[in-house]
Amino acid sequence: MTWIADKIQVNIPFTMLYESYLDRFIEYRINPEIGFDAMALDRYSLSDVETVADKINNHGLSVTLHAPFMDLSPGSPDPMIRGVCRNRFEKLLQFITPLRPKSIVFHSGYDEKRYWHIKEEWMKKSLEFWLEIIESIRDKGTMMMIENVFEHSPYDLKILFEKLRSKETGFCLDTGHQQVFSRTSIEDWVDILGPFIAQLHLHDNNGVRDEHLALGRGIIDFRLLFEKLSTIRETPPIVTLEPHKEEDLWPSIVYLEEIWPWQP
Repeated sequence: MTWIADKIQVNIPFTMLYESYLDRFIEYRINPEIGFDAMALDRYSLSDVETVADKINNHGLSVTLHAPFMDLSPGSPDPMIRGVCRNRFEKLLQFITPLRPKSIVFHSGYDEKRYWHIKEEWMKKSLEFWLEIIESIRDKGTMMMIENVFEHSPYDLKILFEKLRSKETGFCLDTGHQQVFSRTSIEDWVDILGPFIAQLHLHDNNGVRDEHLALGRGIIDFRLLFEKLSTIRETPPIVTLEPHKEEDLWPSIVYLEEIWPWQP
């Protein structure tokens, strides 16, 4: 394993980690970003998570978490929908103590096509929701990250980050989502939200679908992204590789090592 592996996270659903991949992550010293979907939250107990956490902690690996996101809308005007979101996230937050994550990544949930006509109300409810989450993780040694997904513009998220400024929160820039769903360039995203960028989700695509390809296998200009980031950050943000196939992991690690602009 190369030196870069110690500086990054690699995404893995908890179900896969628990059932198949934990020993391999430990053997290759891969730091996991553990994703919990609804099925994992309902299927596995705190004891199951503690079993995984003990092995990870005993081998000195770092952890980040990815919250569930499917069908969740934190800014929904329907209080019952927000209640479902809160229930799912509160169940995840009980895993902070054993896993000791550096960050927890949440999808923003905003979709211009669905919420444009209630944008102001949606953002107000969203802000209230995230402030509650921040209170739940305060003083626990982890940072809340809000990730772009369907946003057309960085200004859709800037509203939130300006309100959450100085709180325990940061922006997770997802390169694949930006390439497929955004209508503005990645340079604009860095220029506008650069001060808030605290984590990256890295995967490639060809601009049509969210394919989660190996870095360098699509059209995203990662070299440009890292050059711009290195001008505003003396140290790297948290970096997570998000391959959806194992064979896309190793080429991504090699590629990332070649373009890494910070000190090894």
